[in-house]
Amino acid sequence: MQYKVYGKQNQDVIVLLHGGGLSWWNYREISELLQNDLQIIIPILDGHTGSDKDFTSIKDNAAEIISFIDRNFGGSILLIGGLSLGGQILVEMLSQRKNICRYAIVESASVIPSKLTYSLIRPTFGTCYGLIKQKWFSKLQFRSLRIKPELFDDYYQDTCGITKQNMIAFLQESSMYSMKKTLGECTAKVHLFVGERENKRILFSAKKIREVIKNCDLHILPSMYHGEFSINQADRYAKELYDIIKSH
Repeated sequence: MQYKVYGKQNQDVIVLLHGGGLSWWNYREISELLQNDLQIIIPILDGHTGSDKDFTSIKDNAAEIISFIDRNFGGSILLIGGLSLGGQILVEMLSQRKNICRYAIVESASVIPSKLTYSLIRPTFGTCYGLIKQKWFSKLQFRSLRIKPELFDDYYQDTCGITKQNMIAFLQESSMYSMKKTLGECTAKVHLFVGERENKRILFSAKKIREVIKNCDLHILPSMYHGEFSINQADRYAKELYDIIKSH
């Protein structure tokens, strides 16, 4: 796995896990705001542009990042954050290693499997994958995600670099992810963030996670859609992160 690093060694370490189809730039602005006080590590998830291997599973990505933390930071770090697919990998990490971090920020992670979504992914990408490299089509997709305009070049470049096989693999895996029973053993203080205007499956997922993890707070973000918090609201995300690590 490849990693983008901000900040200096010998500072408290946080890991941020980007969303599916995105990359390290998901957290670039946030990392620039935090780098004077923290060391920020952003893994490039398997199957994404700049990664060193194809995507296999959420479980495998989680295990690989845990192994990285074991090798480099003694098995536990200050905080892990994750958006969408990255949030699912974070939930899986908390299930595999109950004390992998002291604090966690899970943003818009689904833990409710959808067989319908799973069944539609392969035929959908079978017909439209070829259009992804067309800039006009990519702009339509980009606008639908409500990502701020200045990130389009990053989005377009990285989307074009994802193979059809990997795109299908991580989307299908994400559509069928569910919580493990061991998540209830998690010792981290977990903060769940969900946009008020996200689909109901994401909101219900957050409520399910809160029921399982004892030390857990749910934050509903007024008027926000999927991913807007970490991608478009870097100042607010950085402030929330600082508040979390300073208030306990």
